[in-house]
This record gives sequence, structure tokens and C-alpha cells, in this order.
Amino acid sequence: MDAGVLVILTAALGFVAVAGLGFVLAGGESAQAKTLKRAQAIAAPQGRETKVRKAQQGTQETRRKQILRTLKDQERQQKKATLGLSARLNQAGLGDKVTAFWVWSGVLGVVVLGIGLLLPMPKWCAPFLAFAAAFGLPRWVVGFLAGRRTKKFVEAFPDGIDIITRGIKSGLPVNDCMKIIGQETPEPLAGEFRLLVENIAMGVSVEQALEKMYQRMPTPEVRFFSIVLAIQQKTGGNLAEALGNLSVVIRARKMMREKIKALSGEAVASAGIIGSLPPAVIVLISLMSPSYITPLFTDPRGQLMLMAGGFWMSMGVFVMRRMINFKI
Repeated sequence: MDAGVLVILTAALGFVAVAGLGFVLAGGESAQAKTLKRAQAIAAPQGRETKVRKAQQGTQETRRKQILRTLKDQERQQKKATLGLSARLNQAGLGDKVTAFWVWSGVLGVVVLGIGLLLPMPKWCAPFLAFAAAFGLPRWVVGFLAGRRTKKFVEAFPDGIDIITRGIKSGLPVNDCMKIIGQETPEPLAGEFRLLVENIAMGVSVEQALEKMYQRMPTPEVRFFSIVLAIQQKTGGNLAEALGNLSVVIRARKMMREKIKALSGEAVASAGIIGSLPPAVIVLISLMSPSYITPLFTDPRGQLMLMAGGFWMSMGVFVMRRMINFKI
């Protein structure tokens, strides 16, 4: 092989070596660069999925806040509907007679004011007694009547649910079972179910009729009953079995309520004795020795002591009431 061929081969090999080195350094992608690109390609869909997931979570959070806001608004409206004066009168079975209530309250306040001015007592006490008689006593009476009527309704409500359960098992429609409750059960359960049947017969939906019933009787038992009927209408299912379970739950709640009443009987009796002891002592001393206790009502210092004692007595009664009032 002559020298010219060797020179050519050496030049070609040198060119190939230089070109390969340059390709490695500048022209081609390194393995690290390829790995980086591949990782970016893999991470890009994951990044998009993360953004989509965050957007969905944000939407779900917004929807959850809207639902909570709606539930709070509904609860506020229900409280307004069930705690108003008209609702309380209906719960007490007195009808929607708000005007007559205020008229009788005003008459009672005027009568008490006249009696207070005639009695041998400080004249400034008469307006306070009239205010209590006009705004406090009638509302207390309505609340007492509403509570007693609600208690009777709750005690008889499981029996009404049992009537519906047996009627459904025997093939009767739910509406006919409600009519039987309105005819065979005691008041106020019969009257409430008669109103319920009349509202349904007039074209009101079952859900709206039950909502009106809940406004007249704002008890958890009526709410449970309306929820069971609403779910059965929308999804179907064995209504007799669902109402049977509801009856068992309501009876269990009643037993728990009676058990708590028995266990807290001693605390209730103690609170009643402690709360009635100071007024009873004042009445007894007034009967046995009027001259001894008269300065308590006539002297300014005694009146101040009476006001302070009445305030702290009210606070003590309120605290004891909160301690012995158990909600189930």
C-alpha cells in the first residue's frame, strides 16, 4: 500500500473521529436529555390530571358550601315557621287567632296594672307586673298548652304508624290508612291526620302536606315519618318494613326519654325545692309577721335588695333549668 492511500485512509478516519466527537458534544441528544424529555412527556399528562382534579375539588367544595348554605337557610325558615306566635297557637290547638291573643294580653295587662296600683306596694312595681302579665304570662300559657299537646301527639304517634304498617300489609292504600288514624285514634293525633288527609285530597302533594304537619307539630318523629314517605315515593321499597322500623325507633326514643326522666327525678325535685324556697319563706313571714317584712318592700334599701335577689334568683333558676333539661 503506497503512502498516498495511507494518507487518504488516515485523513478519513480522522474526519470520522472528529465528526463523531462533535456529534456527541453538540449535534445529538445525550441519554440524560432523552431521559429528561421522556420524564417531561410522562409528567405532562399527570400535571393536566392534577389540574383537572384540583378544578373538580374546587367545584365540589363550592357545591358543598352551597348545600350547607341552603340547609342553613331552610333550617332558619323552619325555625321561623315553627317558633312564631301563629305557629305556637296552632301547636297549642287554639287556631290562628293572633289578633284575639293580643287583645286578651292587653286586657290582662291593664287589669294587672290597676290591681298593682290599688295594692299597698310601690307604684313603680305596677308597670313591671303589667308588662309581665301582658307579654310573659300569655306566652307561657300558650307554650305550656303547646308542649302538653305535643307530648300527647308523640305518645300516640307510634300507634298510628303501626296502623299504617298493618294496613299496608293487608293491602290497603296509605291514604285509607291515614283516614283510619283520623277516625280511630285519640286527639290530637286524629285531628292532625284528618288535616293531612284533607290537604292531600285538595291536591296538595304528600311532601307539602307533611311539611305543614311538621309546622303544626315540630317534632323529630314527624320529620322521620315525612322522610320515610318521601324516600319511598322517590326510590320505592318496602314501605311497611320501613314504617315498622320507624315505629321501633320512636318507641325506643320514648323509653330512653322515660329512663332519663326517672334518673333525673331527684335533680328535678331538688331544683324545684331550691327555686320555690325563697318565695315561700317571704309568703310565710308576710302571713305570720307582716310588720317584720314590710320594710323590705317600703324601704329603698329593701327594694334594692329585692331587685338584686330577684335577679340572682332568676339566674339560678335558669341555670338549674339548663342542667335538668335533657334533649333526645
